[in-house]
Amino acid sequence: MVDAPGTPPRARPGVVTVSSWLLILVAVIQVLNLIVTLSTLGTVRDVLKDAYAGTSAEQAGDIAYAFSLGAAVLTLLLAVGLVVLALLNNRGKNASRITTWVLGGVLLCCTGGGLLNGVSGGFTGGGSTNGDMPSGQEIQRRLEDALPSWYGPVTLLLGLVSLLALLAALILLALPKANEFFRKPKAAWEPPVPGAAYPAQPGYPQAPGYPATPGYPGQPAPGQPGQPAPGHPGQAGPSPESGERREGEPPSGS
Repeated sequence: MVDAPGTPPRARPGVVTVSSWLLILVAVIQVLNLIVTLSTLGTVRDVLKDAYAGTSAEQAGDIAYAFSLGAAVLTLLLAVGLVVLALLNNRGKNASRITTWVLGGVLLCCTGGGLLNGVSGGFTGGGSTNGDMPSGQEIQRRLEDALPSWYGPVTLLLGLVSLLALLAALILLALPKANEFFRKPKAAWEPPVPGAAYPAQPGYPQAPGYPATPGYPGQPAPGQPGQPAPGHPGQAGPSPESGERREGEPPSGS
């Protein structure tokens, strides 16, 4: 980050660096989840269309497909946003830290809710039927039979790692060392050194027609070298050749 003039550059604490790497890890996990979801999206649509065929929710498969595509785009944007926030946090931008807390809190709720849904019942947790609708347990059984065996464990593991990494990243950004790093620096003030001369202000020449003040550069003060004091030996006076006499001196030739 750019510090205020007069202040030395501040070193980034390790807690901020680790937090940024954890945010990037969460972004990578989001991309992996996106790949897994897209690889099984067609299978899920076929299962839902077959399960709801002939019912009032016959379009459930297409709706779920469109919803999953929208969620995939949102996931990709979220991953990019996490990487950008990580880079800005490394530069000490306090606004990005606040945004990370807000976005991270929302993502924590979504990830935690997804894990609970997967543990409790997967795509459909209910077991009751509604008219000609198949039960939730029937839908879940068909999905488990159609999806690869690795799908459930992989999505559960990715969700758990993402949840823990995001939680740790948010906590690290709230530690005292991180607060000092994100605090706006103040310009350092140095007191003047006693006896030091202040530089002249440029652009202000001396007004013409005014003599220089005694004691300043260019005009020595009385009594200083180069300027004899009045009434002391060495003061300039009338020369003998001028014909003038000094006060109290007898006339010449008397």
